[in-house]
Amino acid sequence: MSTIVKFFAAPDDASAALAVEAGPGPAYESLSFGNFDVEEAVVDWECLFLGSDFEELLEAGEPLIVTEDDDGPAVVALSARLADALAEAEPSRLHEVATVWAGQQAEDGATIDSGVAAGILGSLGSLARGAERSGHGLYCWVA
Repeated sequence: MSTIVKFFAAPDDASAALAVEAGPGPAYESLSFGNFDVEEAVVDWECLFLGSDFEELLEAGEPLIVTEDDDGPAVVALSARLADALAEAEPSRLHEVATVWAGQQAEDGATIDSGVAAGILGSLGSLARGAERSGHGLYCWVA
């Protein structure tokens, strides 16, 4: 479980990797959250938005760990498919997925309020739309 979660847009993996030490700086638009397992969440979201299979995504190496600092911070790349789905999703779809995700988390013993989940995915949808306009990918710094 990550205590600090910052999603951000960057031009490429190499640029995103530079954020591993201290997180995305002011050069990157970012969103800060906390206390959820980003790697699991990203795979869950791809399954919910795109109907992907959780185990198949894990076997395919999703999510991609761009870089990590020996048991410290890491930078994770969201797949282009997920970034596109987030960018294209209507607010009602983002809310629907957030509600299902919050329910799944509760079943697994993790507590995330559905309103908080909706805030995360709604904000991430906005970030994804901006990233798409600038030709950037979506990444997450976790510590």
